[in-house]
Amino acid sequence: MVSILIVEDDKNISTMVEEYLTNDGFSVTIAEDGISAIEIFAQQNFQLVLLDLMLPGMDGMKVMKQLRQNSVTPIIIMSAKDSELDKAMGLGFGADDYITKPFSLIELSARIKANIRRVTTYTSEPKEEGTQYVIKDLVIDLQQHLVKKGEEVIELTSKEFDILCLLAKNPGRVFSKEQIYDLVWKDPYCGDANVINVHMKRLREKIGDSTTEAIYIKTVWGIGYKIMEDGK
Repeated sequence: MVSILIVEDDKNISTMVEEYLTNDGFSVTIAEDGISAIEIFAQQNFQLVLLDLMLPGMDGMKVMKQLRQNSVTPIIIMSAKDSELDKAMGLGFGADDYITKPFSLIELSARIKANIRRVTTYTSEPKEEGTQYVIKDLVIDLQQHLVKKGEEVIELTSKEFDILCLLAKNPGRVFSKEQIYDLVWKDPYCGDANVINVHMKRLREKIGDSTTEAIYIKTVWGIGYKIMEDGK
């Protein structure tokens, strides 16, 4: 059974979400503050975290930064903060998705299943032995679901890994933001380029790339992104 950790101090919301997800076949654990969430997460195996931002003791952003130090478990932020800046910050700190309160429980469940499905695709589907993609000094190992730069293992979230794989499998091909969203998120693109921008920025920072001195991923202005070939 898929286990989900809900980090929410509003008991009305946490109880409502717990009841719905339990009836939908999930195992649910609730933490009412950030410190408890970190302790519980360390003690159990969760497949996904639902995280409120405004928590007593330790806010959601700090909780997420702590969790991301050792885990790539999908994190969905559920928050009343609905500004583009808040969403960008949440995604920038390592969230995989962001849903604004008040939200539909049907939509929340669908997003949970989509995020879990993306992760389990890599662990449940058989991979070709030794399948790797090499971009200069980056090695992308599909079987182990990891990226190495030299001897250093680079921790990527599932979506960051998916984006890098998509580009690496098609060197030289330019993908628009809409195409990346459709292929990685597997949802219809709603015109929110900020989601792609934030994930791409975070991915580039982790692999040591930048928009001014691109080594691996090149921005094709007005179109999208591609993996650089032979320095071009």
